Amino acid sequence: MSRLAKKPIPVPQKVTVEENDGVLTVKGPNETLSKNVHPSISIDVTGEGVLVTAKRDTKLARALTGTYASHVRSMVSGVETPWKKVLVLKGVGYRVELQGNNLVFNVGFSHQVTRTTPEGLSATAEKNVITITGADKEKVGQFAAEVRAVKPPEPYLGKGIAYDNEVVRRKQGKRAA
Repeated sequence: MSRLAKKPIPVPQKVTVEENDGVLTVKGPNETLSKNVHPSISIDVTGEGVLVTAKRDTKLARALTGTYASHVRSMVSGVETPWKKVLVLKGVGYRVELQGNNLVFNVGFSHQVTRTTPEGLSATAEKNVITITGADKEKVGQFAAEVRAVKPPEPYLGKGIAYDNEVVRRKQGKRAA
């Protein structure tokens, strides 16, 4: 069993956590998140915090306790302060624009590439810096990965879409004789 799942997860004053009929609901000042709970996991809300325990002593249940404890932590943190991912667009002539709810990329293809921002997330694009924010950590990370997949950074010139703190390993390329 996960060591982090053994400790109660603290819940801030502004956040409420409820578990009804296999659905975990976390309400914060700005957002409300809900997640289905696996039948072999029980989530108890106490005065100390939220406890995640296994109903059965199986390998799957022990593995899921740590997973769900991590989900609860990220949900509690996300409804209090939103999660944020920053991506940087590098390359001559590469641009990104925000048109309504869509990110429109000009990244060296013969056509523009459009990605629609999912519900519950917000995206901004300023000077080739894309910022994605939202309460659900999983959605923020998934959409950031989809945006990066439009044009991943290449190893020779470093052009493409990279995370803000990502280090792109560069290759030397051809050498003059």
